[in-house]
Amino acid sequence: MAGLVVCVAVLAAASAYGVLQRRRSGRVRVRVRDDGKRLGADRLGGELGERATLVQFSSAFCAPCRATRRVLGEVAGMVPGVSHIEIDAEEHLDLVRELDILKTPTVLVLDSGGRVVRRATGQPRRADVIAALGEAV
Repeated sequence: MAGLVVCVAVLAAASAYGVLQRRRSGRVRVRVRDDGKRLGADRLGGELGERATLVQFSSAFCAPCRATRRVLGEVAGMVPGVSHIEIDAEEHLDLVRELDILKTPTVLVLDSGGRVVRRATGQPRRADVIAALGEAV
């Protein structure tokens, strides 16, 4: 009987953890540790947008990265002055360490000066990205 109680408790804890992780994944948020960090075109390998830049850190084996690339490309095409830059995390480990990128995809929203203003870990929703762009300008 004790084994059954332990099994049920473990399943309940794992389910609660899964629900919390799913709710947090892809949410665009402000992170205090990003305050003051700036990235220039020379470090990103592409030009910054006039209004904002969406920087996506991806890896070759990441399935959600493809969907994120599509979403960010659509947003950059819809919103004038916004550019999308995709960076291979494996090839830019120094930048990954400096920016505390822990998983792919991670999306950084930069203002026109290259300052990190928002971050999303996981696949973001289009509406959340557009809302974050409104706050970045």
